[in-house]
Amino acid sequence: NLGEVSPRELKGLAEEIGRGTGAGVVALVSTAEGKGSVVAWVSPELAGRLDAVALVREASAAMGGKGGGGRWELAQAGGPDGARADAALDAIRAVLAREG
Repeated sequence: NLGEVSPRELKGLAEEIGRGTGAGVVALVSTAEGKGSVVAWVSPELAGRLDAVALVREASAAMGGKGGGGRWELAQAGGPDGARADAALDAIRAVLAREG
């Protein structure tokens, strides 16, 4: 959870962190102005196995939001309840445990 980081900055941060980690998933959540924003990045090695859009949709639902979008490798969503940021990350962990 990155706290008050602007939602606009999340995608760039996720891509930068992802490129430095190799195979895997990067999920970042911010809570700027009380609202939750989440970005998920999936490495190319996981193509066909994991979908960033599915990950952010689960996280968004945990924060009281709906939807989310992007591409399989990078997606973003939000929700009105930034206080549930940890629940959003837990939702992503649950998907990874099921799919990973």
